[in-house]
Amino acid sequence: MKRGKRYAEAAKTVDRSVLYDAPVAISLVKKNASAKFNETIEAHIRTGCDGRHADQQIRGAVVLPHGTGKTVRILVFAKGPKADEAQAAGADYVGAEELIPKIQNEGWLDFDVVVATPDMMGVVGRLGRVLGPKGLMPNPKAGTVTMDVTKAINDIKAGKVEYRLDKTNIIHVPVGKASFTEEQLADNFQTLVDAIVKAKPSTVKGAYLKSVTLASTMGPGVKLNVAKLMG
Repeated sequence: MKRGKRYAEAAKTVDRSVLYDAPVAISLVKKNASAKFNETIEAHIRTGCDGRHADQQIRGAVVLPHGTGKTVRILVFAKGPKADEAQAAGADYVGAEELIPKIQNEGWLDFDVVVATPDMMGVVGRLGRVLGPKGLMPNPKAGTVTMDVTKAINDIKAGKVEYRLDKTNIIHVPVGKASFTEEQLADNFQTLVDAIVKAKPSTVKGAYLKSVTLASTMGPGVKLNVAKLMG
């Protein structure tokens, strides 16, 4: 993969043989986020889980204290009073069955998070093929299948992020934007790590967090000292 000159320059500032402490890593990643847009800073956490076993799946959500820096568009599947409640709480789109053809046939996907009341999951289930691969399927563990739509919407707008294992047992989560202060990024990152440490399945053998890397959208990754994070 050919990298640009800016990436090459940034990569020189990172010693690949060093495991950095979080404050130093955050400072480096922030400095190297020099693209013309406000880059997202992401944590990539390689776990010792085996996601093929149901009891080693990790999935949950955590509210980052300083948000993600991104405006999130929320679609809520609800009816009656719950639909009114969702509108009042600031959902961007609210609907029921009538949204199915729009999403299925017209490919409408102008939303980032889907919330549904439990009674609507039969309807939402019909969209599994479209929403599933995009990671948009509502899930009780992530707090997106709930009767308390107001809380769900408030949490998401406040900066709630979902974490889950991908096929290679790695968790990828945004922890903020390059424009955030180092303190804000550190707070968000520590909040995320704490939540993931707490979510450790009891059946995992050996090291739980194998490696943790921070990187901006266009910048090189910086590896962290995992032992210090767990401390």
